[in-house]
Amino acid sequence: MSQPNIIITARNLTRKFGDFTAVDNITFEVQKGEIFGFLGANGAGKTTAMRMLCGLLKPTGGEAYVAGFDVKRHSENIKRNIGYMSQRFSLYEDLTVKENMRFYGGIYGMSINAIKEKTALVAEALHLKNEQNTLVQDLPLGWKQKLAFSVAMFHNPPIVFLDEPTGGVDPITRREFWEMIYNAAHAGTTLFVTTHYMDEAEYCNRVSIMVDGRIAAMGTPQQLKETNQAASMEEVFIELARRAVRSE
Repeated sequence: MSQPNIIITARNLTRKFGDFTAVDNITFEVQKGEIFGFLGANGAGKTTAMRMLCGLLKPTGGEAYVAGFDVKRHSENIKRNIGYMSQRFSLYEDLTVKENMRFYGGIYGMSINAIKEKTALVAEALHLKNEQNTLVQDLPLGWKQKLAFSVAMFHNPPIVFLDEPTGGVDPITRREFWEMIYNAAHAGTTLFVTTHYMDEAEYCNRVSIMVDGRIAAMGTPQQLKETNQAASMEEVFIELARRAVRSE
């Protein structure tokens, strides 16, 4: 098992689909309260790795622990102890803002009173008090994304997985979204983030970059830039991505 301040541990984690190795023997740890960036081009294996860590896909080799639970044996415990926001919008568009929060609060096993209290807090924080009865489909994209993040945090999980959470939103909303991420991390939540915006990699405490199913580099953004003699994380990513052999 991992050390007390380590909340995610992967050792030689592997996933094969027939003869194809999507995730190839990766090893890393994530600390409590860390913003951990998990980067890679399409086909690099990052989404498969995230699905294993979320308890949605069983490894074919190695081991991993999330919030103290074994991904092979305790997937249901993991699902109850994490939040997850998909890159494809994850709320129900034909339900209202309030109905979405009530629905997910119920899934997370929260009491009616706790759901009411948290709904009021989220509506206040997102300036959605007057839109609680608005269908989610009628909200601007930026509000939808911020609401989806708040719902992923609704049950106060120790870890939240964010799969390209700012895709398609404007720069101002992206900045506001990252302020929410920073606030969550400051409060002790661990954020595991994939993104294709390389400037966002600069906001992470540490970054892992996957190439062909393996971790090609890992460290703080500053360490990775110095090691690769690069001026930006985009330059680091391009240099490492050039080494890819398999196609997307």
